[in-house]
This record gives sequence, C-alpha cells and structure tokens, in this order.
Amino acid sequence: MKNKFIKIKEELADQIRNGKMEVGALLPSENELAERYSASRETIRKALNMLSEEGFIHKVQGKGSIVLDVSKFDFPISGLVSFKELAKKMGHRAKTIVEEFEQIRPTTEMKKTMRLEKDDAMWKIYRVREIDGEKIILDKDYLVEKFAPDLTKEICQNSIYEYLEGELGLTISFAKKEITMEMPTEEDCRYLDLDGFQYIVVVKNFVYLDDASMFQYTESRHRPDKFRFVDFARRK
Repeated sequence: MKNKFIKIKEELADQIRNGKMEVGALLPSENELAERYSASRETIRKALNMLSEEGFIHKVQGKGSIVLDVSKFDFPISGLVSFKELAKKMGHRAKTIVEEFEQIRPTTEMKKTMRLEKDDAMWKIYRVREIDGEKIILDKDYLVEKFAPDLTKEICQNSIYEYLEGELGLTISFAKKEITMEMPTEEDCRYLDLDGFQYIVVVKNFVYLDDASMFQYTESRHRPDKFRFVDFARRK
C-alpha cells in the first residue's frame, strides 16, 4: 500500500503533466492542500519535496511552489553536459539503459574523422534514455579505447564523463556539434518509443580533450516532441 504523500505527489504530478495546472502558476498553499487531501502539513511537505526533486515544481522561499514546464526538457546546444547532469533535475523520472557495449575496430571513415592511429580500437556504446517511462533518446557513443581502457558497462550505466574526469583525470575541453532532422532508422524504431513520429532530431558531437585529441563521437537521437534545444546569444 502506498504512503499517502506518494499518492498526493502522483496526483499533483499527473495534473501538471496533463496541463491542469498552468506553467508558472503557484500551487495552492500547504494549508490549502492539507485541507483538500485531508492530510497533515508534514504529509503535504513530503509530497511537495518529491515534486521538487523530480522537476515538477520550483519552491521559492516566502512565495510558494511554482509549476514548471515538464512537457519539454531544455537541452543546451553550446554546453558540454552529460545526461546524468541533466537528469539530476528530473530525479527518479530519468533512467539510462545500456543496450550495447563492445570493443570494435573503427571503420576507415571513423579513422579519418577522428585521426586515429593504425592500431587504435574503440568502444561502441548504445544507451537509451528513458524519461517518465518513455524511451525518447538513443545515444550512440564511440570512444577511443586508449583513453578509457578499463571502461565497463556499469560505468556507462552511470556516467562516462564522471569517470573520465573524476577517476582518470582527463579534461574534456570542447566539441563541434551538428544538428539535423532525419527520418527514423530501424535502430531508432527498435530502441525508442516513437509513437508514429516521422522525424527525429539528431545531434552529432565530435568531442575533444584539452590537448585537442578527439576522443569521442556521439550521435544523440531525440524524439522531437520532448526537447527544446536552447542557447544564449549576444550580439558583438
């Protein structure tokens, strides 16, 4: 049997998802919610804390809880941000599934693009990102093996960047990005919940270390209805 605060959290979350609560609006006060649900303020506070942790609301001291837009997720264009870092804002709403993990020999095209040496091997990693129970991103990662020779499936399940920077001491410096709209492939249809979408957004990343070594190529394939690709621009 679920705790009462979980039931309240789920009901409020459903109302936010379904647009019954307007983005930017304030939730009713703790006292009003306590009366509505015949619950204590402590129970309401627990429900609101869970909503905040999962990215449904933003709590402002002295003002209340503001409803956030959960229909789309902001995905920064210019930054180098891992999915784990983005997922922290979503709490338990986000999940990573490692579908493929193996060592491969690079293709001729990949050798040329990444300026690989003759004997360089690569890690091939396919990860599906699930949010609110829907599989909406397929990340196809190719990493030069010599930069992370002891990479494991468990590390890929958690965060590759956290491992490279925190444990190996590498400095991830910059990336070149390309964004296109493409028709879904058989892989996309197999791994993602496309729900009849005819196009997907593909973000290609060519990622470099601080010595200008290209160590990673990634294709991040997104269902188009769930993301806003955002940036900040200044006229010089």
